[in-house]
Amino acid sequence: MVSEVAGPSGDAALPTAHDVRWMRRALTHAHRGLGRTTPNPVVGACVVTDEGVVVGDGAHQRAGEPHAEVFALEEAGSRARGATLYCTLEPCSHTGRTGPCTDRIIEAGIRRVVAAMEDPHPLVSGRGFTILRGHGIAVETGVEREQAVRLNQPFLTTIREARPFVILKAATSVDGRLAAAPGARTRLTSMAALRHAHQHRAQVDAVAIGSGTLLADDPLLTVRHVYRERPLTRVVFDRRLRSSPGARLFTTLDSGPAIIVTSHAAVRAESGRARALEAAGATLVALDDCDVRRALQVLGGLDIQSLLLEGGSGVHRAALDAGVVDYVQLYVAPIAVGTGGPPVAFNTSCAVTSLFEPQVRMLGPDVLIEGYVHRPH
Repeated sequence: MVSEVAGPSGDAALPTAHDVRWMRRALTHAHRGLGRTTPNPVVGACVVTDEGVVVGDGAHQRAGEPHAEVFALEEAGSRARGATLYCTLEPCSHTGRTGPCTDRIIEAGIRRVVAAMEDPHPLVSGRGFTILRGHGIAVETGVEREQAVRLNQPFLTTIREARPFVILKAATSVDGRLAAAPGARTRLTSMAALRHAHQHRAQVDAVAIGSGTLLADDPLLTVRHVYRERPLTRVVFDRRLRSSPGARLFTTLDSGPAIIVTSHAAVRAESGRARALEAAGATLVALDDCDVRRALQVLGGLDIQSLLLEGGSGVHRAALDAGVVDYVQLYVAPIAVGTGGPPVAFNTSCAVTSLFEPQVRMLGPDVLIEGYVHRPH
């Protein structure tokens, strides 16, 4: 789909093939920041002369470091004067950990800025475009906007809903069961599916499970088989504070913090266990109401913008009922385990038709079904 572009006057116009080409290049650079830039968005940029020569590329790679536009402008040097800057998000106009990108763009002599989308952050939200236009720079927006929106769903969800972008992930048998029996540790999927799941873990801010999964599987919740640069936050939703201080999770704190989300009532009733968990290295987050949405808002305040909800069925169902699941990943193994095990909360038989932009592909012998619960915006 070709996006419409808002030109300098605000009128809609179709982007040129060159604009689409260079914005796709900027989007490719933006992907380099996945899993690395929180609490900032992922952003890519490139500087292109009127002759169609790329003289600068950039990507925002870590919070606190220069933004994509600055890297691209520094690489371009004096060749940026009179050129076009393509960026996947509106340039910032405020001073945070770094200075305003709008100042650098103006100083570099950029003639035209093409941005995929406006930044909804309250400190930006159109101000960057206004400043650039005020200095005579032509600004056009909307080129490849849908792709830019999909790329930054965690950032956008956090800004708009004050909670992380939630991916419900489950491995299920072909007959829709998570395990052979309640509490039974059952390996369902292949190594190919496992590698894919760990690649996805490497790109999110946190992975979460319910206390039942912790007790049944005693998982490490670390990233294996692939490289992850930043610590991975591990979250356990445990309203009754049943988690064991001896869980293997607490032997891997060098991989990232472990947070137990529980209730004030449980901390009072299980004060000894609460102290033991804290001694083991857990961070206890106690709430008056263990409502899933409220818990996610608290986690969002801890700079968690994307959360992979791995199970089990109880926490999956609670998240679905609360309307906070944004994306679904179902790994379906070609084996049946019978009706004795816990069912997956999301019906695999209707997953393809109920998801927005569903994708189905093979991972070894397994099938991955994934897609958005609602249209990205």
